[in-house]
Amino acid sequence: MTHTHSVRVYYEDTDLAGIVYYANYLKFIERARSEWVRALGVDQAALKAEQGLVFAVRRVEADYLAPARFDDLLSVTTEAEAATPARLTLRQQVRRGDALLFDARVVLVCLDAGARPRRFPAALRALCIDHG
Repeated sequence: MTHTHSVRVYYEDTDLAGIVYYANYLKFIERARSEWVRALGVDQAALKAEQGLVFAVRRVEADYLAPARFDDLLSVTTEAEAATPARLTLRQQVRRGDALLFDARVVLVCLDAGARPRRFPAALRALCIDHG
């Protein structure tokens, strides 16, 4: 399953040239990741409160392929590519219609309340792959 989240480009998202400022793509994919996790049925607040676990980005590899501009309606897709006990790798893409604008691989890890690495709960890992 590929999850899709829509994002409208607002004036505040653009730079002096009128295109989306590069760092804002990271915000767009963060929002889409949060909605993907929610669509999987995972309550991140409950995960933190009950098990003391949170997700953190370990690595991002990103390619900026074409600019988005003010008022564009973008589609951000999220799909799980791989899961190990320690890492979850996602592919996230931002498109305007059929045009691919931004392509990223994101590696997530699981941390405890002390910011120490922990294994992803097995049920959560399976859920991500089954619905990735």
